Amino acid sequence: MTPNRDAPSPRSKNHPRPTVYLVGAGLGDVGYLTVRGRELLRRAEVLIYDALADDRLLQWVSSDCLCLNVGKRGGQPSTPQSEIDRLLVAYCLQGRRVVRLKAGDPFIFGRSTSELRALHQANCPVEVVPGISSALAAPLLAGIPLTDAALSSGFAVFSGHDPDRLPSDALTKLDTLVFLMGRRHLPQICDRLLQQGKSPQTPIALIRWAGRPQQSVCTGTLENIVKRTAGHPPSPTVIVIGEVVQLHEEFRGFEESMATKFSPLAGKTILVTRSSGQSSNFQTLLTHAGANAISTPALEIGPPSSWDELDNAIDNLSKFDWVVFSSSNGIEYLLDRLKEKGRDVRSLSGLKIAVVGRKTARILEQRGFNADFIPPDFIADSLVENFPEPVAGKTFLCPRVETGGRTLLAQQFTEAGATVEMVPAYESRCPASLEPEALDALRRQTVDVVTFASSKTVRNFAQLVHDAGDISLDNVAIASIGPQTTEACLDLFGRCDIEAEEYTIEGLYQAIASYSQQPTANSQQ
Repeated sequence: MTPNRDAPSPRSKNHPRPTVYLVGAGLGDVGYLTVRGRELLRRAEVLIYDALADDRLLQWVSSDCLCLNVGKRGGQPSTPQSEIDRLLVAYCLQGRRVVRLKAGDPFIFGRSTSELRALHQANCPVEVVPGISSALAAPLLAGIPLTDAALSSGFAVFSGHDPDRLPSDALTKLDTLVFLMGRRHLPQICDRLLQQGKSPQTPIALIRWAGRPQQSVCTGTLENIVKRTAGHPPSPTVIVIGEVVQLHEEFRGFEESMATKFSPLAGKTILVTRSSGQSSNFQTLLTHAGANAISTPALEIGPPSSWDELDNAIDNLSKFDWVVFSSSNGIEYLLDRLKEKGRDVRSLSGLKIAVVGRKTARILEQRGFNADFIPPDFIADSLVENFPEPVAGKTFLCPRVETGGRTLLAQQFTEAGATVEMVPAYESRCPASLEPEALDALRRQTVDVVTFASSKTVRNFAQLVHDAGDISLDNVAIASIGPQTTEACLDLFGRCDIEAEEYTIEGLYQAIASYSQQPTANSQQ
């Protein structure tokens, strides 16, 4: 849902105004955010942020924080700077703690001057928190020293956003040049340097996705780099020009050790299928292990076509002995609907609760409840046979997906003498298309593993791949969280290469890590 950007009326002028924080996000990866930056994100009441290389930076923000994405990515529409200035002042005057999260360092091509002036004119206190700039970190992570006793006595950093504003004659006199935001204008930058007498053999490096598992370095000369990088997709890139680029080959081992140290999945691209709108802790886990983890929604969760059956169950909760949740969505939609109907959560006090899955149990705890029973192996198939009390004569409420859900649980309870009401609490649908990043990786055949946490994500992903029309999964390993998901993989893909021994996200991670260490897996992909 798009938030309303019009701030309410400011508080009294006598009310102390909170500090506005301009925070540098660093390279974009969560590992490069400063401790101070993370602390402020946790305390933020309003977050105004640029287009980030890694949206997982938002994991530190509280659920009730108002988050406003103001864009700022080259070649794409973005919020006008005047509007960003207005938002910062408006929310500060409202008395809310505002964090302005900016890529890199706020004072290096961060357009902070306008924001600082606007805040100072409104008498809003400001603190600027430094971030690690890619201008310094990207060359380091690529094994390219910006200064060297023999090759470079200094360096200068420029914006490549507008080549016409570059002091071309002065640039040729500098040992080492670093350009940010210059990928789209690489031909013009090279031409200007050549026209001013820079040698065609001057080394140049393009460092893409610095500090991320998918980091790559393309080297060449001013004469041939444009041809070498033709067709490369646009991405955050740092350009380094000068003789120090020669050291990249000498220090390549350093760069590779940075990527593989403590990284069992280093160099692997893993596509995570998930529900739309849900953050992926699994993706974070994979990234911390060195993988290039990308995700695409394979499920869209929404309300059922009618609330009638769920409302009827809520109105008659006293007739049930147990409520059984087989997914976190069932918990969220039942409790939210209970609140919308003006019912107190104490309405559930007479019910015992059973849940399937560790994640489902965690969500239940976050909503203030403890499960009375969790089956072994975390799967529904073992629920009835391990139930802690006889089920005959008991009445069970099972909030579930409206269409496409399994009926085995209800069948087993019914055969054991129980009464079961399967009530639609939410619906899941197939998204319209794959995420652009995922689609591009699949088409370029750079995906090593695709993961599935439910049979429905398998079915929807298969449909999305079919609709795309030009995707082959022949060299992609199929990874499943458990037996039912594996069955769907076998049915639709004809194989399942990886299955978790423990049917949890952590178990799936361990299975992928073990598979990736096998020589056959590495030679196959």
